[in-house]
Amino acid sequence: MAKQTPRSLSAIQQWMQAVITHPAGVSMGADSDEARRHVDVGAEHLESVIRRSKALTSAERLEVYADAYYLRLLDCLRSEFPALLYALGQEAFDEHAVGYLQAYPSQSYTLGFLGKSFPDYLRETRPADIPGGPEEPNWPEFLIDLAALERTYAEVFDGPGIETSPQLTGDDLATVMRDHLATARLEMAPCFRLVRFSFPVHEYASAVRHEESPEPPEPRETLLAVTRLHFVVRRFELTPVQFSLLTSLERESTVQEAVEEVGQSLSDEEFGQFAGSIGDWFSAWTANGFFAQVR
Repeated sequence: MAKQTPRSLSAIQQWMQAVITHPAGVSMGADSDEARRHVDVGAEHLESVIRRSKALTSAERLEVYADAYYLRLLDCLRSEFPALLYALGQEAFDEHAVGYLQAYPSQSYTLGFLGKSFPDYLRETRPADIPGGPEEPNWPEFLIDLAALERTYAEVFDGPGIETSPQLTGDDLATVMRDHLATARLEMAPCFRLVRFSFPVHEYASAVRHEESPEPPEPRETLLAVTRLHFVVRRFELTPVQFSLLTSLERESTVQEAVEEVGQSLSDEEFGQFAGSIGDWFSAWTANGFFAQVR
């Protein structure tokens, strides 16, 4: 009989990772192409790699690690989506989370990306027999909005910011507004996000964070700016005009182009109010870290 070549530790480690992280379980993991690429042993011959114990089979021993792996991922999702967890209750949340982990297995070494597609998964799996949409938001839409908000918070918190860069000042802004209105572009902070929801989910999420007992809110178009300043995530509710102005700036319009674009949709009275408010808006947005620099 030919002598079997010893398996390397690296091969066994990568095989074990493929087996215990497979979304369909240990047996399917052992039979997967990824696992067999490292150690060519199927589910029927696990004992040739992992010995059984007195109490557990080889598969059962591996399932201990697989269960611990998925429990860890569930804990991470509960931590990232606390308001969604509160809204659904833990049992229903965990059912959605397990389905998500099976549909979107973790592909990154960092858990920071784990929940990236959770809002998409909820949108893809929303019940077809419940009406709703932009004109008729409902309970599933509320949950999707809530998940999208909490994912935005996570990305803003973990992503790049302006804390280590010179911050744009009120004097810088005054110079722009006085001398360079037609040519200056305001570069948004890398952590800045504009988001639109059908429900005031930011208020609901804040109530959960403060350990209150909020009821699901009534639908209301909600426009938010989310950013990070001094390593604290901040959110600001916007009017439609403010949202349009910031959207135009985010598209790299000059300040003058953005103002003119928004002004075209306003009545004379509305434009007068708009023109009288712009200075205060820009001052507040600058102080709260919306912008990284002037270009």
